[in-house]
Amino acid sequence: GNKLLINFLQEILQSSPSSLVLPAVDCKATRYLLSVLQESGDWKLTNVTNLNVSQLEVNASNPNLLMVQLQSLASDLKELSTLEAIAENDKIIGRMTMDLQEQGINFSVIYTAMRPSRISRRTDVVAELRRQLMATEEEDSLSYPPLNVTTGNYSCILFYASNFSLKANSSVLIDLTNATFLTQNVDISASECSDSNTTLSLKYTRPVNGISSLEIRFLMTSKFYEVSARKWSTLDSVEIVQDGEKFAKFSVSGISAPAEYSFHCQLVGTSNHYPARLVPSNDEAKNWDVFISELQIQGFNTINNQFSYASDCTGFFTPGIWMGLVTSIILLWILTYGIHMIMQLTTNSRFDDPKGPALSVPQTE
Repeated sequence: GNKLLINFLQEILQSSPSSLVLPAVDCKATRYLLSVLQESGDWKLTNVTNLNVSQLEVNASNPNLLMVQLQSLASDLKELSTLEAIAENDKIIGRMTMDLQEQGINFSVIYTAMRPSRISRRTDVVAELRRQLMATEEEDSLSYPPLNVTTGNYSCILFYASNFSLKANSSVLIDLTNATFLTQNVDISASECSDSNTTLSLKYTRPVNGISSLEIRFLMTSKFYEVSARKWSTLDSVEIVQDGEKFAKFSVSGISAPAEYSFHCQLVGTSNHYPARLVPSNDEAKNWDVFISELQIQGFNTINNQFSYASDCTGFFTPGIWMGLVTSIILLWILTYGIHMIMQLTTNSRFDDPKGPALSVPQTE
């Protein structure tokens, strides 16, 4: 709502010969946008990393396609940090367009997000889903498909999140959502699967400036518990390895499900307010903050490359349900007490006759 933050973008829209603004982003469209553009013409693709167009050798006689990755925004950031990031991205857009104009290069710009900030789901699908979640949901109602780790022709691990972000030293934000699920610029070759132990390994190369490599491991086990007479899968720990030497380990609380089910939780991370927490197990882990929204993971018994029935971290008895039950019990007790008091009322056994002597009722009666 603050137009001052996107001053350069506003000026570009007003000064351009033609412009088109769409109110929403379709994730499936943006995922294939780059490939569609490359197929539509003989483009020379250039990834702009140093954000300095003046240093690029652009041959205006041939079609060029410049791809610029702006810094991403995370919903868990403070409002001030988010506004600063928006303003910085606007400056980058203004600087690049001015460099192209100074070189006399005619250009068109597509400014888009890789995924929508809000995912609107069809009401009919939500009504039918209930707790099944992504097991039977159509792909068009999802923002993007889950990450699939396969062994041979069979799925081994399924992993999904609407927001997967880290923060190092309370300052450096690392948004891994696009790299994990959209562009899939992640190495999962080190992942391991077995009937009892599963490890999801996510390796990223230069996710942000200052970090050359980053590996995140999700360690899961499947055990038989005699009390419930069934196998349960649990996420035991999460490990972060930075640049091959800095090792951070988190113990996990509240992430378990029957072995043939998947696990889902709306918020998972290091915050104390999240229903499923990642608790630092060593000193290095205290330097990291983890934010995962709409986490769904399954490391055992995956069938047809789809999530199984989801065991949710919220549980069946939410605070609202408990409040409703307590209120109903109180009202029911009041009703029962009132009926009991009405049943204790008695009528007189004798009545005064106006034609006879006055009725005398002893005090003992």
